[in-house]
Amino acid sequence: MDEINPLPDNYHQALKLIDEAHARDPRSAERESGSVPFELDYAQHMTRWLALREPGASPVLQLACRAQHFRRWEIPRSSYPMTRPGYLTWRAKLKSQAAKQVAELLADASIQPPLSQEEIDRVAALVRKEDLKTDSDTQVLEDVACLVFLDEQFDDFEKRPDIDEEKMVGILRKTWGKMSPSGHALALQMHLSERAKILIEKALGV
Repeated sequence: MDEINPLPDNYHQALKLIDEAHARDPRSAERESGSVPFELDYAQHMTRWLALREPGASPVLQLACRAQHFRRWEIPRSSYPMTRPGYLTWRAKLKSQAAKQVAELLADASIQPPLSQEEIDRVAALVRKEDLKTDSDTQVLEDVACLVFLDEQFDDFEKRPDIDEEKMVGILRKTWGKMSPSGHALALQMHLSERAKILIEKALGV
């Protein structure tokens, strides 16, 4: 992976606080090195893909990417109806709560020198994915989230009993539609499973 711009010390302190929160996720991801808290693992993958997508990413964008799923385990999908409207309501609630909680965390007095309110508000706006079609940083964040999904989560997601091929192809089309040409280029360079390649070809009509 490419190297990403080093963070100023106060942003590094903020990132550490974000990771400490991720580490409290009761769920886990299994890696060769052992179990890792699920959201911490996810956050680290977000940073790795951000380094490829935007190695010159600003400190604010780096924090927003790291906090993309902040304390997501607190609002399980099952807490909303298992319908399309229920899903959309759940997603909106996740973004709103994550942005609020991240903003509160970034105002922590232990971060020195403190981040400005403008910087904190900008991180929160990115976590909410505001102005996706017009804000280049929000688009980068969306690209990175889609790349992590394709790289890390696709195969397990596709095997779920409630996801058939037609539904998976539709999800892939929607995912592709959210991404920029730069995101597409990175996605096409991935080392995907054969099943993933077949479904992506169907989704794109290749």
